[in-house]
Formats: sequence, C-alpha cells, structure tokens
Amino acid sequence: MGKHSAVKTCHWLRTSLVRGEVCYKQRFYGIESHRCLQMTPAVAHCTNRCLYCWRVQPEDLGVRWNELAITDPDPPELIAEGCLQEQRRLLAGFLGNPKADKKKVEEAFNPKHAAISLSGEPTLYPLLGELIEEFHKRGMTTFLVTNGTNPEVLEKIPPPSQLYISVSAPNEEVYKKVVCPIRPDNWSRLLRSLELMRTFSCPTVIRITLVKDVNMLDPEGYSKLIELAEPTYIEAKAYMHLGFSVKRLKRSNMPTHEEVHAFSQELANLTGYRIIDESSPSRVVLLSKLKQPKKIAPP
Repeated sequence: MGKHSAVKTCHWLRTSLVRGEVCYKQRFYGIESHRCLQMTPAVAHCTNRCLYCWRVQPEDLGVRWNELAITDPDPPELIAEGCLQEQRRLLAGFLGNPKADKKKVEEAFNPKHAAISLSGEPTLYPLLGELIEEFHKRGMTTFLVTNGTNPEVLEKIPPPSQLYISVSAPNEEVYKKVVCPIRPDNWSRLLRSLELMRTFSCPTVIRITLVKDVNMLDPEGYSKLIELAEPTYIEAKAYMHLGFSVKRLKRSNMPTHEEVHAFSQELANLTGYRIIDESSPSRVVLLSKLKQPKKIAPP
C-alpha cells in the first residue's frame, strides 16, 4: 500500500470470521481478532535479518535492496486510510462466504485495532509518532512491535496502546547469531530501548520468540534483560516453522507448548513474574506481576 507500507489479514482474523476461533491477543488483552488491522509502514526495511522471521529477506531471493532508508515517506493519513481500504478489499470475499458470521464480517470492515508489525522495523518510518496518533484519532487502539534497535525513535513517539519489544537472545553472542544485525551496535541499541521501556505510560511487553537449540537457553541472561526493562508482561512464544524461515531453520527448532511452558517457569522463578495465562494453539505463555492481564482500553 503506497510506497513502503503493507496490510495483510492474518490466520486468526479469518478463523474468527468462519469458525469463531480467536488469536491469543484477544484472550490476553481483549483485542477482537476480526477487528484487528495487521499492517506495517516499513514492509521491506529492517535493521536485523532474524533467522526465525517468516518474512522474505534479500538473501532468500539472492537480491539486494536498501533496508534502512525510507526516502520520500508517505504521509500518515495516506497510510492509515489506505490500509483501512485495503483491509476491506481483502475481506470482501467473506461477504459471500456462507460459513462466515455476517455480523462479524460487517464489524471487520471497521477495524478497532492496528497492530503495527507484520514485516520490517516500523521505527524506520520517520513519521511513526504521527501514524500512531492518526490511528488514535480514528478511535483505534495500537500495538507497536519493534526490535528495539532505534531507541532515539522510542524517546520521541507518543505512547501506543501497548508497546512490544522483541528480545531474541539472552546475550550479545547469541544475539548476533540469531538476528544477524545489519548495524554493529544493534545490541547496545536494544539495551537502551529496554531502559526506555520502563518510562512508557502504556502497558509494555517483552516478546521472546523461542527457537529450540538456538536461543532457548540461558534463562538467567533473559532475566537480567527483563529486570532492566521492567515490562508489564513477558510473552514467551514458540518459533513457528513457516514462511521463508523454513529456508533457515529446521522443523525440529520449533519447541512444543510444553517446552515453552517449562522455559517460562524458569523465567518466572528467576524474575518474580508469574504465569498468568497461556494459549497452547499459539504455543505462547504470558507472564506478569499482575494477577490477570488488563484489557486494552480505547485511546
């Protein structure tokens, strides 16, 4: 959509419409799967090349492109409106699907939540703060998912409804192997972002994608990063063997839900956080010092 943005309907949006099955984000945070807009303002731009990423990367295709610079950025109003229009176009077929819940389909045409993730690193979009505000003006909540390598952006943007930072390794050595950073100082940049995380007024999440035999180790290292950031939540989630990640990792690198739960319990023992919920279909465990997760409130 436009020069550097994209929108994609996810598996859980579709299953919510047809089978009533929903994403763990609805279970944890009250985000209705059928009213979630999954988008990115930086579809082909990222500061890392994570092994576990399902998205296509230059090496996967044997090509090169400028991954860091978004020149001549589209205005946030164009991105927000364009993504909403494209979401409706993507959903149009459900109007004629006899298996789809008609009321949900009607609601899906007016999303109430923007997940600013999907692909690339959204903090590379130079008008990210204005884009968050644009969604909020439309009465939508926002999740911002970042790899934490642009702390200078996090210092300036207004708080989203919820901030995610992906923590892909317990130490710098593993980090370089797992995320293949484009810039040599990305680890120190991540540490700075984790320090900033505690200053946000919105709920915050450390997201750990666990890859068996790769980064599913050293829980003490992860606990130190968690202590640095003081997040509201920790999401420990299994790597899923799909998309272009199958070119880089094996199916055996995908941990079971039981293995994710056991690792999460180790984190709980080290950090003082508690396991407060989990979703076995998504192989994800939620930890917090809260007794139960708070539902995301409208902006």
